[in-house]
Amino acid sequence: MRVLVHPTYFPSISHYAAIVQAEEVVFEMDDNFQKQTNRNRMYIYSPNGIQMLNIPIKHSKIANQKYKDVKIEPDFNWQKQHFKSLEAAYRTSPFFEYFEDDIAPIFQKKHTFLMDLNLEVFELLNQCLGISISPEKTIEYFHEANDVTDFRFLANGKKDQTKCKPYTQVFGEKHGFLNNLSVLDLLFNEGRYALDYLKKQQL
Repeated sequence: MRVLVHPTYFPSISHYAAIVQAEEVVFEMDDNFQKQTNRNRMYIYSPNGIQMLNIPIKHSKIANQKYKDVKIEPDFNWQKQHFKSLEAAYRTSPFFEYFEDDIAPIFQKKHTFLMDLNLEVFELLNQCLGISISPEKTIEYFHEANDVTDFRFLANGKKDQTKCKPYTQVFGEKHGFLNNLSVLDLLFNEGRYALDYLKKQQL
C-alpha cells in the first residue's frame, strides 16, 4: 500500500498506523494550510482528561497560505508549556522516562517553519519506534490523489472516525479509555509494543 498523508505535530494513532502499515509513504508538501487541524496540534491524556496542545502560528495576510510557508509564532514559550503538560500527563506512565531524553530536545529547539518541526517530529517518532521510513514528497498539489491511498483526511481529527483498540492509559480508571490520541500516548504507555499495536490497528 502506498499512502498519501500530511506531516503533522505528533500525529494521532490512526495517522501513524497508516504510515507504519504502508509499503511506501508520500508526504503532501504543496497544500494550503488549514486551521484547527493536527498540523499544529496534538491531543494527550491529562490528569483532567483530554487536553489539546496547540502550536501558535504567525498570522499571514496571504489568503490560502501554503502549509510549507507557515511560520511558528516565537513570542510564546509554547515548547516549555507543551513539555510540562506531557510531564504532568505521563510522568507516571511505564515508558515516559525511557523516551524522555530522546523527546525533550525537540522542545528546546527553535523552529521557524511548522513543516520543518513536523518533519523532525516524524524522524523522532520513527527513532523511538525503532523503524526507518524514507517518505517521498509531493511537488504539486492534486485534489484527487492517483496511485496512492489518500489518508490526508487523518490530519483533521473531526473527519477521522477511527476506533482504536483499548490499551492501558495512566488515568484510565478515572476517565475511561480516550480514543485516538497522539501516538505519544501509545508510546509512553506501551513502549516498543506500540509498533505491534500500530501494525494491527484497523484503518
